[in-house]
Amino acid sequence: MNSVIKGASYVLVHTPDMVLYNGTTQTTERIVNPDSEYLKEVPNHLRSYEDVVAYWPNQTYIGNVHPDQLAEVEFPWYDKKMEGADRYGKYGEIMPEEEFLFLVQASDMFEVVKLEKGFVEKYKDQFAKNPIITEDIVALTEDGVELSEIEALINDDHAEPLYFENQLVGCVKPAHDIDVNLSAHVMHENLMSKASSVLALLYGVRNAGIDKADVEYVIDCAEEACGDMNQRGGGNFAKAAAEVAGLVSASGSDARGFCAAPTHALIEAAALVKSGAYKTVAVTAGGCTAKLGMNGKDHIKKGLPILEDCLGGFCVIISENDGVSPEIDLGMLGRHSVGTGSAPQNVIGSLVADPLDKVGMKITDIDKFSPEMQNPDITKPAGAGDVPLANYKMIAALAVKRGELDRKELANFTKEHGLTGWAPTQGHIPSGVPYVGFAAEDIKEGKIKNAMIIGKGSLFLGRMTNLFDGVSFVIHGNTAAEEEAAAGVSEEEVKGLIAKAMKDFAATLMAE
Repeated sequence: MNSVIKGASYVLVHTPDMVLYNGTTQTTERIVNPDSEYLKEVPNHLRSYEDVVAYWPNQTYIGNVHPDQLAEVEFPWYDKKMEGADRYGKYGEIMPEEEFLFLVQASDMFEVVKLEKGFVEKYKDQFAKNPIITEDIVALTEDGVELSEIEALINDDHAEPLYFENQLVGCVKPAHDIDVNLSAHVMHENLMSKASSVLALLYGVRNAGIDKADVEYVIDCAEEACGDMNQRGGGNFAKAAAEVAGLVSASGSDARGFCAAPTHALIEAAALVKSGAYKTVAVTAGGCTAKLGMNGKDHIKKGLPILEDCLGGFCVIISENDGVSPEIDLGMLGRHSVGTGSAPQNVIGSLVADPLDKVGMKITDIDKFSPEMQNPDITKPAGAGDVPLANYKMIAALAVKRGELDRKELANFTKEHGLTGWAPTQGHIPSGVPYVGFAAEDIKEGKIKNAMIIGKGSLFLGRMTNLFDGVSFVIHGNTAAEEEAAAGVSEEEVKGLIAKAMKDFAATLMAE
């Protein structure tokens, strides 16, 4: 039987100070043009925590707003606040920066994160009161140190500063004297990814209604790489995050594939469970500091706030078939192979049409497609257009070419089979997976029969190949009852029939 989606979580962490001090667009600008007018403008375009919580796409991401509801909100969204918006959602939460710094320290196993004494005294209790944060995690935090000690580490030891409300409140020390792979910058980047993954794991387990000890394997599919000078990307974020989250029975490993990695990881998890290797697997990913404020220059130029001010994270729990939860159908997998080529028509054909052809389905037989669910509020001002809409137009055009859709229905196809984008531009986060939680819920409630999750990735960014990448899978309702009915006999009956056959065979041999 197919593996099932037991639960999903989606979390955001508001990190406005990291936009200015850690986002690649801003750190590069500081090197190239330290007196930049852009850098002077950034603080004036950072949103408050309250504005981030009241932002419609963010409320959609954590599950308080369904994508269908978001589609009814007048676009653009950055200038419209959702009334009664809540920090906590069905799938997760929007954590404020001051609490997150404590989770980062709790995720630090080598005492490289130092927080200032006054900051700790003021905000530690707030962190401890978070309902998802356990006492074991709070116990991993440390007492604060004097500001002078933090300043000395920054000036003398090249530590990476930590800011809150533009005030120095801590630092991340380098983990090695000369290894650039363990520099303060890399340690900061990796700890932010790990800590946001921990948050996603905690909510993922809660939402799945399972015990932490039930998770036997974790796959991390973020975009960072941890290692040292002898193995730059050796890993293992998965097991490291599982340790902090308290998943005591779990082993794990990392899967990397740029933006397509989450879809690769979900297919791998489903296969591991279906094979019987593990009963429950968690697929998780934390956020990427490099992407913070990535399109900030375009946003400021057009008078917008900087909308890329949150780290994103997610977790999907894959388990053995329970007879109820929606399934990942491993009989319908799309893949962009080496020989596919990069032409858009070939890409969509390999990811959408090919897996459906295997089972005699049409493109129009899929109720919802979830490709790159980028938030158009972010991408349109940056000149990238509406990314989900562009994907839906290509899928619809392919359906027309295959004779499965009338040309007159092109516009309607996007509305019926598509979704409005809402995910933050965190690279791997938007690529297909933001809809997994909603899809599972919509299928269980009978709103839709199935959904196709499409992950696409730009492998050429690593300068190892010019190839593009992509994989897809289909989620549908649980078929366990149908399979048992089709089989006509239960497992116990099968065992009885085998026993009888063996007994009869033995009797025959004795008679001879």
